[in-house]
Amino acid sequence: MGKIIFYEDKNFQGRSYECSGECSDLHSHFSRCNSIRVETGHWMVYERPNFTGYQYLLKGGEFPDYQRWMGFNDCVRSCRMIPITQGSHRLKIFERPGFGGQMMDMTEDCPNLYERFHYNDIHSCNVTEGNWIFYEHPNYTGRQYLMRPGEYRRFNDWGSMNPRVGSIRRIAM
Repeated sequence: MGKIIFYEDKNFQGRSYECSGECSDLHSHFSRCNSIRVETGHWMVYERPNFTGYQYLLKGGEFPDYQRWMGFNDCVRSCRMIPITQGSHRLKIFERPGFGGQMMDMTEDCPNLYERFHYNDIHSCNVTEGNWIFYEHPNYTGRQYLMRPGEYRRFNDWGSMNPRVGSIRRIAM
């Protein structure tokens, strides 16, 4: 069981809300979020309700202001705990929608997709094992997208507005 605490003000001040599971709409619990304490677990927090908008992966620790979790603003409206898999991780990325074009099979982190595969536009993906994070830019920076097991026929299926992926990381211990 995980535990995350949201605070309205910086440095863990102001009204707070403690969460131990998935919550699709946090708005009734607080109006803004300027600091977060992750007691246990790995969490994905979302800018909008129903797990949409900007996404941020947070592991155990303290985040005294939203810039510490690379937030663009003080808006957090939904969250979910991410199960950590200790087994293997596997995904297939495709250069075209609907699993078309060149395919790459991945089992390890990739800090720079372009250097490794000479392209960084991913139009579809099939996650067969484990949870992954797609990052907009190389070296695990920029917007983040949680990739849970399943098929993503188009980049907007994982919440992106374009196919650009700069780096990919497994969510592991």
